[in-house]
Amino acid sequence: MQDMEAREALKNKKRIVIKIGSASLTHEETGSLNLEKMERLVRILTDLRNQGKDVVLVTSGAIAVGRKALGLIERPTERTIKQACAAVGQANLMMLYQKLFAEYSQIAAQILMTKYTMINDISRTNAQNTFNELFRMGVIPIVNENDTVSTDELDFGDNDTLSAIVTALVGGDLLILLSDIDGLYTDDPHKNKDAKLIPCVTEFTKELCEMAKSSTNSLGTGGMTTKISAAKIATSSGADMIITNGGDVHNINRVINGKEIGTLFLSHKQDHFNIMNYITTKQYSR
Repeated sequence: MQDMEAREALKNKKRIVIKIGSASLTHEETGSLNLEKMERLVRILTDLRNQGKDVVLVTSGAIAVGRKALGLIERPTERTIKQACAAVGQANLMMLYQKLFAEYSQIAAQILMTKYTMINDISRTNAQNTFNELFRMGVIPIVNENDTVSTDELDFGDNDTLSAIVTALVGGDLLILLSDIDGLYTDDPHKNKDAKLIPCVTEFTKELCEMAKSSTNSLGTGGMTTKISAAKIATSSGADMIITNGGDVHNINRVINGKEIGTLFLSHKQDHFNIMNYITTKQYSR
């Protein structure tokens, strides 16, 4: 399928997972939430739901919001402090999302996950059933990692990976990663003005993975390498994935309208895709 045809096909996607990172939700100067951008995001997601599409939002920001509320200047490194920040921040973040969605008469639900949710057959099935019931009811699930109780062995580590796992779990056909960069480049565009955006990826080559290692972001936990890993999961499960700039949340509409922005990773669904193959590796073993 040509890139143009693949972009056109995005208009027909029915179950869309959108991940937004901390850097896209906060003001760079202060670390405080960008309320205007969040309001635009909520309006766009609600309108997608009004079109009859199933929508999932995977959101970062709990630790950042909690840190701000608790008056901590530096990003915490100790797990207990991060978990305390998450406990405060998650409540504040969800309260704000609920308020914003209510302005458009849209119901939102909170789903907090750890890796245990996925490795346990009963928990995984329950989570899947919950998502499906929420979709049936017209609710938009808001997903985050349950940082307050997760451990080194049982956390996803970043919301790029979490969003790809969620996409596979719910049978999503499109994953949009809103990042602080326009997409995947041939080199770090912040350091190399000659770096070129790669509009479409059809396979994961060694060269492609090397390109990803040069791009990181400062506020969030996931760099371009984690986004490539997420793309492998999402595309193997049968979904297309796009990395695009979260600085303008209207890029969500541009993606779904088939505009050529960001980097599109084309689906190559594996006949015997097993989500557990992407979870019970390195980070967790018995």
